[in-house]
Amino acid sequence: MTIYWDLLSTFFKMGLFTFGGGYAMLPLLQREVVEKKKWATEAELMDYYAIGQSTPGIIAVNTASFVGYFQGGLLGAIAATIGLVLPSIMIILVVASVLHQLTDFAWLDHAFAGIRVAVSALVSFSVYKLGKAGIADTFGLVWALLTFAAIAFLKLSPIWIVAVSFVLGNVLRRREGDRAS
Repeated sequence: MTIYWDLLSTFFKMGLFTFGGGYAMLPLLQREVVEKKKWATEAELMDYYAIGQSTPGIIAVNTASFVGYFQGGLLGAIAATIGLVLPSIMIILVVASVLHQLTDFAWLDHAFAGIRVAVSALVSFSVYKLGKAGIADTFGLVWALLTFAAIAFLKLSPIWIVAVSFVLGNVLRRREGDRAS
């Protein structure tokens, strides 16, 4: 029972203090899940995050579900997921009930502008951490730059990038395994 409470309360804290979605949540996930709780290694968290990003749904929720599942099975996944989304539901209900009364306040616009800057910094830090952990060699760096260019400039769908990366990764790893044999 303790692991379920631990998952629920840990992900509740992350859900309460994460603004900007799944990408902005990565530094918190890394600190709580990898460093403090030791529920996953950095590589495992990146795998959960990558799978969570390439499956339907919200990245942060998918990642929480994976972490919870590997710590406590189906009930662990449910506890982590509820813990993560509950603060958002509570905040949305409060904000929705008073938002129409606050739309004319300049301080609210300024607050949101500040939050957007902070979220941009969090996302940039997440990209740095993901790159540092995921790019292991020259090929990885070249592939990361090519995929960035393909998405940013050629407007290719990330779905195709993930599919090609899946095939390419398997082909290259298989070739490396054949050479090692």
